[in-house]
Amino acid sequence: MDVNAAVAAAAAIAGVCTGVIAMLAFRWSEREQKRPTRTSLHTDPVLPPGVDTVLSVLRSSAVVLDEADSVVKASSAAYALGLVRGGKLAVEPMLQMARDTRRDGEIRQVELDLPRRGTGRGEALAVSARVAPLGSRLVLLLVEDLTEARRIEAVRRDFVANVSHELKTPVGALSLLSEAVMDASDDPEAVERFAGRMQIEATRLTNLVQELIDLSRVQNDDPLEDAEPVRVDELVAEAIDRSRHQASHKQITLAAGGTAELQIWGNRGQLAAALGNLVENAVNYSPARTRVGIAARRVTAPGGDLIEVAVTDQGIGISDKDKERIFERFYRVDPARSRATGGTGLGLAIVKHVAASHGGEVTVWSSEGQGSTFTLRLPEAAAHRERGSRHGGGPTAEHAVPGAAASAATTTYEPIPAPEVLP
Repeated sequence: MDVNAAVAAAAAIAGVCTGVIAMLAFRWSEREQKRPTRTSLHTDPVLPPGVDTVLSVLRSSAVVLDEADSVVKASSAAYALGLVRGGKLAVEPMLQMARDTRRDGEIRQVELDLPRRGTGRGEALAVSARVAPLGSRLVLLLVEDLTEARRIEAVRRDFVANVSHELKTPVGALSLLSEAVMDASDDPEAVERFAGRMQIEATRLTNLVQELIDLSRVQNDDPLEDAEPVRVDELVAEAIDRSRHQASHKQITLAAGGTAELQIWGNRGQLAAALGNLVENAVNYSPARTRVGIAARRVTAPGGDLIEVAVTDQGIGISDKDKERIFERFYRVDPARSRATGGTGLGLAIVKHVAASHGGEVTVWSSEGQGSTFTLRLPEAAAHRERGSRHGGGPTAEHAVPGAAASAATTTYEPIPAPEVLP
């Protein structure tokens, strides 16, 4: 009896211990399930609600850093600027700003010049960086690219300075020459010589003022308000007529071809000014007894056919460093030659603005000592084909140029094939 009681008691104690152990194991299992793992820490959202959406619509490059300076979130623009590499912020001054802001909670802003990503050559990137705390553990960095704004501001400053200088030069020359005329009133030959110089300076001043007006007009006016189909052969004829005297003086052959039946959609006055500037530059920068060609053709483009007008010369050519700046206002490849020819440095700037406002572009190919080719690509007038087919084709190059036969002794106009696509 006692043995049985002892066995029963031992069994009861064992059952109680088993139950306690099972309960403790169950509690431990629940605790382990509630404890965050590495996977859960990685997948749980770290940014406050809504911040990710806001960052995705910002124009600025955005980077969010955690306590360990690791990148939690970065926009595609931040990667494009080279701010983030290998999951870390790659710009040390910005990283130091983020650490200081995390420490004291103050918002900081600074402007920096960063080297361009890749080669490390060329113009530096100008950026404005702003750092602010985001919650208790995160730091938000916003970076604005100021490179284009600074370039535009520099161009504006240069433009004002250059206008002042360019206007001052002929005005000062006229003032000095007028004094010289007064002092030489008893010398008819000197008066005639000084008067001739005054006329040259007056013409230079007139051209400068007119080109400033033209540049302002093409920048402010919408050419599509007065747009119409414009015949390419007529534009070429006007451009050649504008440069005929200078070409004849230098015995330069002007050759035109491929312009029949082609029409451009746009403002006739602006298109004539743009093409005239290209032909005039080609003549001015070409040596004597050379050739300037104007050719046109239709090219197929995804948004609609384009008319390509190329002006080719055999002049001094343009260096690679000058190619990037020749369309800037008042920039001259050869200032001495520009002074000799009366150039203002605004012609190519006008061409660029006319092309852009008409939905086209102007490009240049050049090699030093071998000449240059400027190419205008502009939208084609859609209704030209029906008119061309009814009239049975367009005029020849000689018929398109008034007075071609009369000036054939020094300046000739002959058809040339359309140029190949230039690099």
